[in-house]
Amino acid sequence: MTRAFDHKTALVTGAAQGIGQAIVHRLARGGATVHATDVDGEGLQRSMDRSGATLHVVDLADRNAVHGLVRSVEAASGAPDILVNAAGGVRGQVGRPIQEVSEDEWRTIFEANVDSAFWLAQAVAPAMCSRAWGRIVFIASGAGLRPSLTGIHAYTASKHALVGLTRQLSQELGPHGVTVNAVAPGFVLSNPSTRRQWEAYGPDGQARLVEGIHTRRLGTPEDIAAAVAFLSGPDAGWISGQILSVDGGRS
Repeated sequence: MTRAFDHKTALVTGAAQGIGQAIVHRLARGGATVHATDVDGEGLQRSMDRSGATLHVVDLADRNAVHGLVRSVEAASGAPDILVNAAGGVRGQVGRPIQEVSEDEWRTIFEANVDSAFWLAQAVAPAMCSRAWGRIVFIASGAGLRPSLTGIHAYTASKHALVGLTRQLSQELGPHGVTVNAVAPGFVLSNPSTRRQWEAYGPDGQARLVEGIHTRRLGTPEDIAAAVAFLSGPDAGWISGQILSVDGGRS
């Protein structure tokens, strides 16, 4: 039986941990030739040891580096058919009053969550359009649809921007056979930042959060990877410009 991603090349970012790592493994099991990238080289090596993915250490906020990455993927395996951008996050920041947020803190999060997504889409879109087939999936957040539980202004604003970028790119690339969607995860214990946030809630706050989820459990990286795999596959060809909340019903 042909697997869903046989003969497809996938580029997955943010692959050193959590959601990105799970996506790499899911697409690889489906037959894709996967290229995995992260700015954390040591973490990437540890997490991808048995994935079969080709590894790239890249700062995705650097436009030239991103375009170079895509050229390297193309030279090795052909131009990406699938782009999944799971890179981003809060960059170690915590919520604080607006008057305490520095310019560097604000810009760092936008570089991680918005700039990287734009440079990646810019780099992969021409080849996808020329083939009249492509899948772009961004990992957004529930914070792109409402205020963030983190209390971090830049995180909320950048994820809202990513939602807007998803819809704008869908309008532009859709006529050329390229779909663009985003997955908005609910609370997933996927990296040190989310684990610190979870622990900070304490037992009562944790109970309240879980009580607000219809399925009464937190999500897993594999839950998000399953949604990404569907949007990346052949059965999602008429789904574009959508923000899929994968949050156990909390939204």
